[in-house]
Amino acid sequence: MEFHIPSSDSNLGVEINGIDLKAPLSSKSISSIREHWLKYGVAVFPNQTLSLDEYEAFSQLIGPFGEEPFLIPMNNHPHIVQVHRKANEKAAHFGGAWHSDWSFQKEPPSATMLYSEIIPPLGGDTLFANTADAYDGLSESLKERIDGMSSIHSAKLAYAKDGVYATEVKERTMRIHTSDEANKTQVHPMIRVHPETGRKTLFINPVYTIGINGVSKENSDLLLFELYSHMGQEKYIYRHKWQPGMLIMWDNRTVMHMAEGGYDGHERLLHRITVSGNLAQPHSL
Repeated sequence: MEFHIPSSDSNLGVEINGIDLKAPLSSKSISSIREHWLKYGVAVFPNQTLSLDEYEAFSQLIGPFGEEPFLIPMNNHPHIVQVHRKANEKAAHFGGAWHSDWSFQKEPPSATMLYSEIIPPLGGDTLFANTADAYDGLSESLKERIDGMSSIHSAKLAYAKDGVYATEVKERTMRIHTSDEANKTQVHPMIRVHPETGRKTLFINPVYTIGINGVSKENSDLLLFELYSHMGQEKYIYRHKWQPGMLIMWDNRTVMHMAEGGYDGHERLLHRITVSGNLAQPHSL
């Protein structure tokens, strides 16, 4: 295997070459992949030719399947979701705001994987923000201010019966399930300690964080806006440009992400798998 670090100030992203993910992988190779993924937050595997069965098999080397509560999976692959937008589609592209996948769950997924099949000739980048470096970059006074605070997470803005996807009027190719279940809430610490690296991260995001526990809406909104503005600085962001046959895997515990559009008139198809947040024993890098 060869490891290439892209030119970025964000400390995110490692490209892993010289490996065929459908071939049997040694425990040493898996350990090396995992070490680099944990260190750089986003692991990129270009030039792969995986069947969906082979894709699922590789994901199981990272951890058990996660739960996809509001996305409808493929009929013959209940753990794979097609992230699909057709060339003539008018609905907004999926995932177009900063978020950490399913942060409203009691145990949010540790990893999300995307495997690309059809990539448009322009647009469609995915942006990642380093929430660990963003925490480190806070002023000491702001760190002290939010220490011990918890935030409230919910899927209601996107997936409730009156949410974004339930009320959109333009037809969408992706199969999305909206439900009253989306109104449930889950509280998480705003400063979350990564269970494997021990680093402190800012575990908040604009899509699923709906407030700060015990803080008025006005003050909560002001503080969250201040933190989001800090987290969204260019120095914390890695921009990923897609190619067909590319698998990427990111760590939801140390990044938030956002999909860009800009490819109207072109089809785009990726396959998504999430990995459970309940993984093996923590360890230090």
